Amino acid sequence: MADAGLAGRLGLLTGRAVPGIAAAIVGPGGLLDVAACGDADLAAGRPASTGMVCPWFSMTKIVTATMAMRLADQGLLDLDRPVAPLVPELAVLEPRRYRERITPRHLLAHSAGIANPVPVRWIHPADRPAPDQAALLQRLLARHRKLRFEPGARSSYSNLGTLVLGRALSNAAGRPYADLVHGEILAPLGMGMTGFAYSEDMEAQAATGYHPRRSPLRLLLPTWVIGEPAGRWVSFQRFLLDGAAYGGLVGPVLDAARFLRMHLRDGELDGTRILSPAAAASMRRISTPGRRYDLGLGWFRPARARAADPPFVEHLGGGAGFFNVIRIYPTRMVGIAVMGNATRYDIDAVAQLALR
Repeated sequence: MADAGLAGRLGLLTGRAVPGIAAAIVGPGGLLDVAACGDADLAAGRPASTGMVCPWFSMTKIVTATMAMRLADQGLLDLDRPVAPLVPELAVLEPRRYRERITPRHLLAHSAGIANPVPVRWIHPADRPAPDQAALLQRLLARHRKLRFEPGARSSYSNLGTLVLGRALSNAAGRPYADLVHGEILAPLGMGMTGFAYSEDMEAQAATGYHPRRSPLRLLLPTWVIGEPAGRWVSFQRFLLDGAAYGGLVGPVLDAARFLRMHLRDGELDGTRILSPAAAASMRRISTPGRRYDLGLGWFRPARARAADPPFVEHLGGGAGFFNVIRIYPTRMVGIAVMGNATRYDIDAVAQLALR
């Protein structure tokens, strides 16, 4: 159970900046600390908990990257062969000489040169089915045909690139992406409250997302997603992201902590091996510089944190109403997962609690 110390520190760091927040600090041997403070739903007065279910948003990408490395371990995916034969939708991209060189490694490191259109309207109500993933990818690539740079030249973050990777994984394994991730990662790791849609049990624990009422960002969203005001906040109706591979997971911080422990243990948890030690280590190895982020194979480090001591790798997950992070400090063998139900707050300060 959480101690009052971590809960108190969460409250001091976040204050009125986020209605509710949950954090889990882990080492290779298990949970070191876990706590929540604030409210999961302001109108209902429901307190935040370590079991509250939040959208993972882009934190899903580190799961997609893990799935790619697992398929590489199994011999089903070659990280250094062109990905075009697995993703026929890529045929619209230009120039051709760049398109034909894109590999899974480029997609993992966000170095394929694929555009990054703003995904602010790539959402659907949580009680409706997601769009067909192949059709979604084909439509988006047709709108954003021009590759921005030569593959491998540098790193530039791309949600669309991760959708391409998800399509490649699905075709390489011969299974729908969501089924593949559930069967190969979520279920084996015991992440029973995490998935690509809300189950009945997850609905009961779901947090409500909030955004400052005076912020203009909400004006960019579809009108159906805007919920009731709550003091200085406006709430959001429950929604899911259209693209499963780049941001579709929903689940609690306790499940994220199990995933994080697996990475701290170099690919194994409770006797179940998800990745080879070499694959897990290579994901953390920063190799591709970028303007905002320096990339490994899925994990990244903010460019501003190149000299951080101790060093860390992480993946953020932010969007309308929620902001999350999963971070590893490899030299300290400790990690932290954080989930909060506001669009922005000082999440870096919270992540540093892993060191205390």
